Amino acid sequence: MHTRSVLTMRAIEIRNPGGPEELVMTDLPTPLPGVGEVLIKVTAAGVNRPDVMQREGKYPPPPGASDILGLEVAGIIAELGEGVTGWRLGDRVCALVAGGGYAEFCVASASTCLPLPTGVSMMEAAAMPETFFTVWTNVFERGQLVKGERLLVHGGASGIGTTAIQMAAAFGATVFATAGSAEKCAACERLGATRAINYKEEDFVDVIKALTDNAGVNVVLDMVGGSYTPRNLKVLATEGRLVQIAILGGPKTEINWIPVMLRRLTLTGSTLRSRPIAVKAAIAKALQAKVWPLVDSGKIRPVIHATFPLEEAAEAHRVMEEGHHIGKLVLLVGT
Repeated sequence: MHTRSVLTMRAIEIRNPGGPEELVMTDLPTPLPGVGEVLIKVTAAGVNRPDVMQREGKYPPPPGASDILGLEVAGIIAELGEGVTGWRLGDRVCALVAGGGYAEFCVASASTCLPLPTGVSMMEAAAMPETFFTVWTNVFERGQLVKGERLLVHGGASGIGTTAIQMAAAFGATVFATAGSAEKCAACERLGATRAINYKEEDFVDVIKALTDNAGVNVVLDMVGGSYTPRNLKVLATEGRLVQIAILGGPKTEINWIPVMLRRLTLTGSTLRSRPIAVKAAIAKALQAKVWPLVDSGKIRPVIHATFPLEEAAEAHRVMEEGHHIGKLVLLVGT
């Protein structure tokens, strides 16, 4: 045991479930890393849609997780928990966490930490874990996308969307995306989408069918649900896979099972936050082996829309809710 140099830390607390104004700065005890964990001195933390849902009281943290917002951080390892190997004090890492990111210090499983890719800043790295873990496990593991196939990404200008477009294109897939403005569509195409569809002006079903001679796409990555579900089924090719990762349009819908059976479609989905550490560790290992080299080479880069000081977390949430951003929002915590 040793005497800790920092007993308290600044962190963002949810005063009461509600709007962005409920996010306030407070002082809290610095957490202790447990067995297999590290304590990270946070330089930057990503802001994600689940943070907004948790602030509203709609997405409680899983049992045992910190109730502080924040699912991804980048920083320097400040303490090693018992049994940690492969990391040293002072290592620069980014990490997927189940909570705790909006703070000066954050505990992470050593197995869900990754080294910073070549040429990637702490600020950029903080925007990577949540989206990169999500895209890899859903598009490439559940969706089984392979080179030469076609992918449709809804919400193409979001953090998930900008990551999915780049990653799929880098692995040799043809990518289509939907977005809600001409500016967002242009951004999607700059990132590697063959065609971005403004869903406010065009029907993505008609456009995809025309672009593919009615063949459709092999995989749809969707975060809308609701009324999008039957339309997603219409654009899937034979043996196509619909992967659901959020339900911003509602959890319920009505579908016709006949095309599902005739075209042998697969409907699947997942959440990430509550999955076991061993599962997240396996995703981290796959990312480091297969995706990190593409980031090292510059073929994939996190897209950052704006940064905010930690004390302006409420403003970051307002920007998130306005929905005009392209890519990720990041909180700057320390140096």
